[in-house]
Amino acid sequence: MTCADLEYLLCDYIDGSLPAEQRKTVELHLAVCEGCAELARDSAGLLQFLERVPVVEPPPSLVTRILHQTPSNQPVTVKAKSAFGKLIGRAFAPILQPRMVMGMAMTILSFAMLGRFAGIEARQLRPADLSPARILEATEDRMHRAWSRTVKYYESLRIVYEVQSRLRELTDVDEEELNPKQEPKPLPPER
Repeated sequence: MTCADLEYLLCDYIDGSLPAEQRKTVELHLAVCEGCAELARDSAGLLQFLERVPVVEPPPSLVTRILHQTPSNQPVTVKAKSAFGKLIGRAFAPILQPRMVMGMAMTILSFAMLGRFAGIEARQLRPADLSPARILEATEDRMHRAWSRTVKYYESLRIVYEVQSRLRELTDVDEEELNPKQEPKPLPPER
């Protein structure tokens, strides 16, 4: 027996409604598995606690209020979807699943947090902010700024390399003047 099987049979075991064979199997598993034994003890303790709790009677006005607020004998009409509605429903059904919606919400939250940490100011969007011309203008502006920063960086880097190469040439010339190269002495002729 696995722990999952025991969880499935635990309620019947605590109630005492399991057949003798399954009861013995459950007791053998509880003797071996400490985690399942603790779960069984906790569940039995909870059941004992619930037996000690007094039964609460609902107030008589509660039933009257429920019946009064519930529509009485009005037939529920189900409006049939059009073919277009069915197509849209099928197309967006995977997107509108709770897992997908929660994932989207967490993605938006993550981007909001990253923007906050990056120092991007959050402000309320206005309809004018969503106009295509304004979006294009902002995109072009950012693109030109990025291009000009890149060119400026390249030009600065080129100047630094030129200065470094000139300094190397000057230091090489100074070293040659201080330490002139001596010509090697000729070897004596062999005899």
